[in-house]
Amino acid sequence: MTIDIKVRHVTKPGANLFRELGFAPDEADRLQMESQQQINDTKVLKAQLMVELSKWIADNHLKQADAAEILMVSRPRVSDVVNMKVSKFTIDTLVNMLSRVGKPVRLAIG
Repeated sequence: MTIDIKVRHVTKPGANLFRELGFAPDEADRLQMESQQQINDTKVLKAQLMVELSKWIADNHLKQADAAEILMVSRPRVSDVVNMKVSKFTIDTLVNMLSRVGKPVRLAIG
Protein backbone atom coordinates (compact mmCIF):
# COMPACT_ATOMS: atom_id res chain seq x y z
CA MET A 1 0.00 0.00 0.00
CA THR A 2 1.34 3.43 -0.90
CA ILE A 3 0.31 6.68 0.69
CA ASP A 4 -0.52 9.55 -1.64
CA ILE A 5 1.46 12.60 -0.52
CA LYS A 6 1.26 14.63 -3.72
CA VAL A 7 0.44 18.31 -3.18
CA ARG A 8 -2.36 19.29 -5.51
CA HIS A 9 -3.09 22.82 -4.42
CA VAL A 10 -1.57 25.41 -2.09
CA THR A 11 -3.56 28.42 -0.94
CA LYS A 12 -1.43 31.54 -1.05
CA PRO A 13 -1.07 33.64 2.11
CA GLY A 14 -3.75 36.31 2.26
CA ALA A 15 -6.00 34.51 -0.21
CA ASN A 16 -9.68 34.12 0.56
CA LEU A 17 -9.91 30.52 1.71
CA PHE A 18 -13.67 30.53 1.23
CA ARG A 19 -13.25 31.32 -2.47
CA GLU A 20 -10.67 28.54 -2.67
CA LEU A 21 -13.27 26.19 -1.24
CA GLY A 22 -15.75 27.12 -3.94
CA PHE A 23 -18.10 29.56 -2.25
CA ALA A 24 -19.72 32.19 -4.45
CA PRO A 25 -17.62 35.39 -4.48
CA ASP A 26 -20.10 37.49 -2.46
CA GLU A 27 -20.59 34.75 0.12
CA ALA A 28 -16.84 34.08 0.28
CA ASP A 29 -16.11 37.76 0.90
CA ARG A 30 -18.76 37.94 3.63
CA LEU A 31 -17.45 34.80 5.33
CA GLN A 32 -13.87 36.05 5.10
CA MET A 33 -14.84 39.37 6.69
CA GLU A 34 -16.78 37.67 9.51
CA SER A 35 -13.95 35.25 10.13
CA GLN A 36 -11.38 38.04 10.33
CA GLN A 37 -13.61 39.98 12.73
CA GLN A 38 -13.88 36.96 15.03
CA ILE A 39 -10.10 36.51 14.96
CA ASN A 40 -9.57 40.19 15.77
CA ASP A 41 -12.12 40.10 18.61
CA THR A 42 -10.37 37.07 20.11
CA LYS A 43 -6.97 38.77 19.90
CA VAL A 44 -8.34 41.87 21.66
CA LEU A 45 -9.84 39.75 24.45
CA LYS A 46 -6.62 37.80 24.93
CA ALA A 47 -4.64 41.05 25.04
CA GLN A 48 -6.96 42.44 27.74
CA LEU A 49 -6.46 39.32 29.85
CA MET A 50 -2.69 39.47 29.35
CA VAL A 51 -2.60 43.13 30.39
CA GLU A 52 -4.34 42.18 33.65
CA LEU A 53 -1.83 39.40 34.30
CA SER A 54 1.11 41.65 33.49
CA LYS A 55 -0.28 44.35 35.77
CA TRP A 56 -0.66 41.81 38.59
CA ILE A 57 2.97 40.72 38.14
CA ALA A 58 4.20 44.34 38.17
CA ASP A 59 1.97 45.41 41.08
CA ASN A 60 3.31 42.53 43.17
CA HIS A 61 6.92 43.20 42.13
CA LEU A 62 7.32 39.58 41.07
CA LYS A 63 10.11 38.09 39.04
CA GLN A 64 8.89 35.93 36.18
CA ALA A 65 10.09 32.77 37.92
CA ASP A 66 8.09 33.64 41.05
CA ALA A 67 5.00 34.50 39.00
CA ALA A 68 5.37 31.22 37.11
CA GLU A 69 5.33 29.25 40.34
CA ILE A 70 2.18 31.01 41.56
CA LEU A 71 0.47 30.70 38.16
CA MET A 72 1.56 27.04 37.87
CA VAL A 73 3.16 27.56 34.47
CA SER A 74 6.72 27.69 33.19
CA ARG A 75 8.79 30.88 33.31
CA PRO A 76 8.82 31.10 29.49
CA ARG A 77 4.99 31.07 29.57
CA VAL A 78 5.06 34.10 31.89
CA SER A 79 7.46 35.78 29.47
CA ASP A 80 5.00 35.11 26.65
CA VAL A 81 2.24 36.78 28.68
CA VAL A 82 4.36 39.83 29.51
CA ASN A 83 5.44 40.11 25.86
CA MET A 84 1.81 39.88 24.67
CA LYS A 85 2.25 36.78 22.51
CA VAL A 86 -1.49 36.30 22.12
CA SER A 87 -1.19 33.50 19.58
CA LYS A 88 0.41 31.24 22.19
CA PHE A 89 -2.58 31.20 24.53
CA THR A 90 -6.21 30.22 24.61
CA ILE A 91 -8.74 32.38 26.40
CA ASP A 92 -9.34 29.50 28.82
CA THR A 93 -5.69 29.34 29.81
CA LEU A 94 -5.54 33.07 30.50
CA VAL A 95 -8.79 32.99 32.50
CA ASN A 96 -7.44 30.08 34.58
CA MET A 97 -4.22 31.98 35.27
CA LEU A 98 -6.18 35.03 36.42
CA SER A 99 -8.36 32.86 38.65
CA ARG A 100 -5.25 31.42 40.32
CA VAL A 101 -4.26 34.90 41.47
CA GLY A 102 -7.71 35.84 42.72
CA LYS A 103 -8.83 37.85 39.71
CA PRO A 104 -12.08 36.28 38.58
CA VAL A 105 -13.12 37.06 35.03
CA ARG A 106 -16.68 38.11 34.24
CA LEU A 107 -18.15 37.96 30.78
CA ALA A 108 -20.40 40.77 29.61
CA ILE A 109 -22.44 40.30 26.47
CA GLY A 110 -23.79 43.18 24.43
